[in-house]
Amino acid sequence: MSVTNQQVAGREFLRGLYPDEYFPDRLLDKGRGILLRLCERIEAERPADLAALYALSAVATEEFNRLQEEFWAAGSEIETVARDEIAVDFGFVASAYGFGNADLEELVAERDW
Repeated sequence: MSVTNQQVAGREFLRGLYPDEYFPDRLLDKGRGILLRLCERIEAERPADLAALYALSAVATEEFNRLQEEFWAAGSEIETVARDEIAVDFGFVASAYGFGNADLEELVAERDW
C-alpha cells in the first residue's frame, strides 16, 4: 500500500538529516520507511481520536527504538538534532491526517532515544 494523502506523499521525511554524514543514509532510509508505514496504517485504520493515533505512533516509535541499535553499530545515534527532526515529522504526519492538536511529546512518548 502507498500513501494517498498528497501532503504526505510530497514530504521528504528526515530531510534535514541527510546532508549530515553523521547519520548514515541507509539508516535514514529505514527511518523514512517507519514514518511512511505509520502513514499507511493511519490511512488503513483511520484512527477516530487522539488516543487511537497515539497507539499507532507508539508502534512507530518502538520501531525507531530498535533502529537506534543500528545507529550505534554504525557509530552514530539518534541524538538531539535527530530527535527533533523525527518528532517534527511525527507532528507533520499527525497534522496531515487532521490531528493538528496532537502533542509531540505524546506522539513519541515511547522513545528511548
